[in-house]
Amino acid sequence: MEWTENLIINASHADVDKDLLCFPHEPDSCSRTARFYVIRVTMYILMLPTVLMTVLGNFLVILTILNFKQLHSPTNFIILSLAIVDCLLGSMIMPFSMVRWVEGCWFLGDIFCKIHSSLDMTLSIVSILHLCLVSIDRYMAITDPLVYKMKVTNESVAVGIAVIWLFSFSFSFSVVLSNINLKGLDDLLMMKSCVGNCNLIFNRQWGVTVALVAFFIPGTIMSCLYIKIFHVAQRQAKVMADRVTLGKSETKNHTTEQRERKAAKTLGIVMGIFLLCWLPFFITTIADPFLDFSTPVDVFDALVWFGYLNSTCNPLVYGFFYPHFQKAFKMIISKYLFHPSRSVNLTL
Repeated sequence: MEWTENLIINASHADVDKDLLCFPHEPDSCSRTARFYVIRVTMYILMLPTVLMTVLGNFLVILTILNFKQLHSPTNFIILSLAIVDCLLGSMIMPFSMVRWVEGCWFLGDIFCKIHSSLDMTLSIVSILHLCLVSIDRYMAITDPLVYKMKVTNESVAVGIAVIWLFSFSFSFSVVLSNINLKGLDDLLMMKSCVGNCNLIFNRQWGVTVALVAFFIPGTIMSCLYIKIFHVAQRQAKVMADRVTLGKSETKNHTTEQRERKAAKTLGIVMGIFLLCWLPFFITTIADPFLDFSTPVDVFDALVWFGYLNSTCNPLVYGFFYPHFQKAFKMIISKYLFHPSRSVNLTL
């Protein structure tokens, strides 16, 4: 009788242990992250609305720019492409990252893990390079508006966007698929090797390289350009304020300059949010290999999601700071959500 009771107890312990594995029937399965049920539910409740806001908010930006010819400018085409990037991030990357963080397991296999990691890295690089392209666009528009109108066209912007996508895709997939980022980490990989693991890690060389290419170099370029933009904008505002009499053409030029300065300020806020959201992640990416990968997984995932929030915030910035976008958002929502059968004049 005692032997039977011990057998039952041991079997129940085995079931409990299996419940803590990502793949109970795999002998080398990773362990699930031990969390209380309430914490798991709370994490899903917080992250699911973030995913939906990211997808729907950026989809609204896409619809708005496509539906209004008045918004078909080179700058807005860059914003359109950026919104597509953020929408793809929200729909293709964030849901899988959410499950991986909450459960502590990757359930979709090694091949899809590679694809997911490559796309995550691609979209992050594409995003910051788009913002770098926007800063160059605004710098040219404010410092040399005549040259800007001649050289910056929808076609030239399309070429720039295509180059950004091609570079980001090639760089990210070549790094992840070649495993060059794991060179010299054999001991660490043997310790952490198990079925259900999908964490993108970098050795010292590639941790620094990726952070420089994806964040610090373009971020420095953007910061320098926006500092110059604001200096020029302040100088132009002072000149306009000193004029006592304004002709009709001068009034028109004044209005144009004000609009350009406001656009630069708004896009500067977008860039500032990006830097704030991603800076902790990239600092950790550089520091972690030098600290023997001691950063807890939950901390690293939290920093990744803090970076994802940048994609959630961008549509909100457009809605708050761009009057044309505010009006366009209201008209789009009225047409497609509240009055789908009614004809609405989409003219700003």
